[in-house]
Amino acid sequence: MLSVAAAVSAASVLLTGCTFGTSIDNLLAPPKQSIEQEQIYSALTDATGSGIRLKYPRSGKYLSAFIIEDIDSDGTDEAVVFYERNGLGVDERTLRINVLDQDGGKWRSVCDTAAAGSEIEKVMISQLGTNERVNLIIGSSLINRSEKNVTVYNYDSGTESITPTFSESYSFIDITDLDSDGTNDFLVLSGSVNNAKATAEVYKLDTEGKYHQYLCELNGSFTEFDSLSYGRLPDGRTGLYIDAASGTGFIQTDVIAMDDSGLKKVFGASEVSYSTVRPSGCSSYDIDSDGVLEIPVQVISPGYDDAPEAEQIKLTNWMCINSGGSLDRKYSSYYSIGEGYVFVFPDKWRDKVSVRRDAINDEIVFCAYEDKTVGRELLRIYCAEDPVSRDDRLSAGYMLLHTKGDSAYLALIPQSGVSRDGLSVTSGDVAIGFSYIE
Repeated sequence: MLSVAAAVSAASVLLTGCTFGTSIDNLLAPPKQSIEQEQIYSALTDATGSGIRLKYPRSGKYLSAFIIEDIDSDGTDEAVVFYERNGLGVDERTLRINVLDQDGGKWRSVCDTAAAGSEIEKVMISQLGTNERVNLIIGSSLINRSEKNVTVYNYDSGTESITPTFSESYSFIDITDLDSDGTNDFLVLSGSVNNAKATAEVYKLDTEGKYHQYLCELNGSFTEFDSLSYGRLPDGRTGLYIDAASGTGFIQTDVIAMDDSGLKKVFGASEVSYSTVRPSGCSSYDIDSDGVLEIPVQVISPGYDDAPEAEQIKLTNWMCINSGGSLDRKYSSYYSIGEGYVFVFPDKWRDKVSVRRDAINDEIVFCAYEDKTVGRELLRIYCAEDPVSRDDRLSAGYMLLHTKGDSAYLALIPQSGVSRDGLSVTSGDVAIGFSYIE
């Protein structure tokens, strides 16, 4: 029999990002398995033979090929293992799911089934709706991740069988209590197909085992979802903020929520969603940590309206949803997506400050702006990439705002005489306004 160590060395682990067309099984060996996992693996190979390769989920809570949970509510754990057989071509590989149960304190394989696709994308285990059964929810994909499918399984220990109860293609899946009724909902987002709009679906499972679907179209022909976050809405409901691809290099935000009448779009008009188009990576974020997400919308910094687009500098307004389903500006800021920081303007700076780049010193400079004229310097922000650069700036009077590895973010408040424009800031203002976004 092939040793566990040898089998494990051929298996894969989750990596940040993805390499299209390349199996993650060939990239990096996973950590050493526990004694219990060794026992499970031995019982698995007793049933399947030794010529197998373990498969690891790419994302989510469960990142191991061995998932040990009580999936039938009998008070004892079962094991779910993902694998494929060795020695097959890429087109011949069959992803499989094996369930093992304990008998007299020993593990044994009780059922084995094929799964869709060739890679495990995400695994979730949860009750859904008012039904008490535990659901094994498996998202899988083809090797290039171009197509994803989610299947919900129910394991019955009495018959020692695992049965699919739901299957559908998807772009994003999650388990959430979107309507705050105390039960979990199954959320499925699907991208646009043939120029149709993308959709959001919520499924509830009733006591009889029937799925109830709630569906709404999103405001765009989204093909990919950049990020998804939950935040409180003005009426107290939970909203799902969907940052999705609206074109090459750009995203826009749509927001949905759920109540007794079903799944609804939050924006009062589709134009509100279209007004949020911005570069990819500029995601909705709770910039002030109050539980309400803000949507970043870029605007041209004062003084650059007539400049060529390549030379323009953008400011970012952080918009919040009002009770009418429109957006109100909550904060203005400078957001450096590349360097990962935001400087939120104090209220007195709103519409009165412009930004320029000091290319020689590699700094961002904030200046007073009045009557279409750039005035005095108010603040400089610099990102040092090494300790030497950091120490040079500190010795020159810069204040340290944040560190990340060898990188450091620093600021300088220029010393100037008495000013009557009311725009001067203190070190406290700068510290409060600066945020590093992971």
